[in-house]
Amino acid sequence: MADRPSVLVFDVNETLLDIDALEPHFERLFGDRSVVREWYNQLVMYSMAVTLSENYVDFFTLGQAVLRMLGDIRRIPVTDGDLDDFADGMRTMPAHPDVADGLAALRAQGFRLVTLTNSPTGSGAPTPLDNAGVAEFFEKQFSVDAWRVFKPAPHLYTGVAEALGVAPSQCMMVAAHPWDIMGAQSAGFGAALITRPGNAPLPASGVPAPDVMAADLSELAERLS
Repeated sequence: MADRPSVLVFDVNETLLDIDALEPHFERLFGDRSVVREWYNQLVMYSMAVTLSENYVDFFTLGQAVLRMLGDIRRIPVTDGDLDDFADGMRTMPAHPDVADGLAALRAQGFRLVTLTNSPTGSGAPTPLDNAGVAEFFEKQFSVDAWRVFKPAPHLYTGVAEALGVAPSQCMMVAAHPWDIMGAQSAGFGAALITRPGNAPLPASGVPAPDVMAADLSELAERLS
């Protein structure tokens, strides 16, 4: 990392908010809480497929569709009521325990804090970050809905930098997913990988390594101080 970034751009789902809070929905529907990981991996894969095929549907709607698809695969009916309950669950996931203190420490160090999420934020209703009680830390919440493509499309990241009036080189993407930071790095961002459980760097030749790795946001604040 050549220069200290001035802007930290945070992913939301899993990086800040705990998707394991959705496990009870999968326990009730499928009798297996661990299906949440299969669902999330499929959701990410299909979000990328939607972008590559030049289509678009918002992330929550896509998440419900993937849930129904998993039900069809397992021959388990997923009702409209199940989908509504699940959508509410996606909007009300709690923040990880380290998030509030970590964000406070990073803001105290003088970083500008914003988010860039696949999830929709523009309906006028409270966002998932509002519901989790951590929206106050962020100057701006960006959603891919504004560009109608999903991460890791590079122009999402350059679009955020342009909207903030800074160069991409002044920004660092903070995410729990290597595929997210790869997109940011291709756009000229620095990259911090948060190694939440189930996440690790991708040790592939030709793929840039993260500039910083940390187990949580408190450790990230220490590493960037």
